[in-house]
Amino acid sequence: MQKIESRLTVFFDDPFWVAVYERITDGKLEACKITFGSEPKDYEVYGFLLQNWNKLRFSPPVKTDCRQVIKINAKRMQRSIKKQLEVQGIGTKSQQALKLQHEETKIARKEKSRQQKEDEKQRQFELRHQKRKEKHRGR
Repeated sequence: MQKIESRLTVFFDDPFWVAVYERITDGKLEACKITFGSEPKDYEVYGFLLQNWNKLRFSPPVKTDCRQVIKINAKRMQRSIKKQLEVQGIGTKSQQALKLQHEETKIARKEKSRQQKEDEKQRQFELRHQKRKEKHRGR
């Protein structure tokens, strides 16, 4: 049986509210960063996830350690949840995954920009040669 663990953290990263959605599948963590403008309400975050689930771009998977499922006392679980709510920010593995995603998009953007510049140079070259031919023909 495959176990999937997910976590959504919403925090204020000046000047925007940011949500980081982490999912762990088969010991591999993938993260997605969502930027909100003003402070989102719970129902707005939930609605956003429902509407845009298939549009979310997750980072490449990063290997992470798997934890065993242990039955925890109810009071201890409440304390643990309270402790998790007090902690703000995201984990280092998630930061690594987001950084990896950022690097990949940066490389893709540079490649696309380079290709556009080459295409523009080629177009200008063709245009210059066409003008020369027209002048040579006496038009």
